[in-house]
Amino acid sequence: MSAPRTLWRLVALALAALAAALQPAVSYAKDAPAGSPDRQILVMVRIAPSHYRPTGDYGGAYGDQTAQSTREHLARRVARQYGLKLIDNWPMPTIGVDCFVMLVPDGRTTTAAAEQVSHDSNVAWAQPMALFSARGTMASHNDPLYAAEPAASQWHLADLHRIATGRGVKIAVIDSGIEAAHPDLAGQIMLSRNFVAGQSAAIEQHGTGVAGIIAAKADNGIGIAGVAPGARLLALRACWQTPGATLCDTLSLAKAIYFAVDERADVINLSLSGPEDRLLAELLRTALKRGSSVVTAFDQKLADGGFPASMPGVIAVSDTSLALSRGDVYTAPGQDVPTTVPGGRWFLVNGSSFAAAHVSGLIALTRERRRSASLVLVSDRRGGGAIDACATLAKVAGACDCSCGPTRFASGHR
Repeated sequence: MSAPRTLWRLVALALAALAAALQPAVSYAKDAPAGSPDRQILVMVRIAPSHYRPTGDYGGAYGDQTAQSTREHLARRVARQYGLKLIDNWPMPTIGVDCFVMLVPDGRTTTAAAEQVSHDSNVAWAQPMALFSARGTMASHNDPLYAAEPAASQWHLADLHRIATGRGVKIAVIDSGIEAAHPDLAGQIMLSRNFVAGQSAAIEQHGTGVAGIIAAKADNGIGIAGVAPGARLLALRACWQTPGATLCDTLSLAKAIYFAVDERADVINLSLSGPEDRLLAELLRTALKRGSSVVTAFDQKLADGGFPASMPGVIAVSDTSLALSRGDVYTAPGQDVPTTVPGGRWFLVNGSSFAAAHVSGLIALTRERRRSASLVLVSDRRGGGAIDACATLAKVAGACDCSCGPTRFASGHR
């Protein structure tokens, strides 16, 4: 082992020992979003398409005050008729609906209430507010070792960075709160937004860890190097941390995805899973049509990997190849990965959340070299399996014979 590498391992071990001694600072949200999401439904009222006026301009879009008032009046009428409480709304003109949040009283299920409201002729559709959870955890032991990042050896990360670093690529990290001032993330975040209703912005573990794997600064003499250190992040808080899990709901995710689409994010990282969701599916289809790559975590405990992993066009990623129920799932590093955590520290993480973050970073490298979203990930079986990062980047950059990857894959494997 060379002296520089030995020195780096010693420094890494010292950082790990310090992190273990200090314990990562955790910022838990004090409350779930106001209004009890598990008692809410989302009621979609159609936004009429713009119509031509003799004056030569257009009217009838969301900005038209008369149309807006009409929809609000209709929503209040629906709430009264079906015994619900109107508590919020969020316009989504890109997909042609105004989303109204309504509270279902105790004694009725949200499923039954949504089904009842869906039959109203003025409603496009209604659905229960769904809950989603992040697919990753901090390492269960308290003695992390920072000897090496898995991607450094498995993906030959330094060699990839000679070809691309993700410069000019925007990645929307839709997750819990990210510590923008972390020494490995300072300057990597273009903007931060909080879409969790009833909560102020917070700094949380899961989002900070995902962000570090994707875009931690390289060659700054501390911590780790992200897969795409040249990329810039949109830190979109749609999830909140509790002592037992990192959770999100339909509306918070919908707001964040809508924002990412409006901002023309090149990559949308969703390190989470949950039930099928019509509103989120509609928004993600729009994102894909507009050229965003959508990457998500595959949950082996849920049928078909959960949603949005089950959705066509979305890149589903697992941290393990064991017992995968689908052949079109990719695998990437996701076990004992050192990454950023709140308090300016680093820790080990595990889970498909962090495997997905690796793939979002890799896609950023490819999109630096080819802006088109027509990406083909090269892997050890057609349409899924372990990703060969070097061969994937070489496919768009033509800068490597793939000898830097873990395996030489036949050109037919994709």
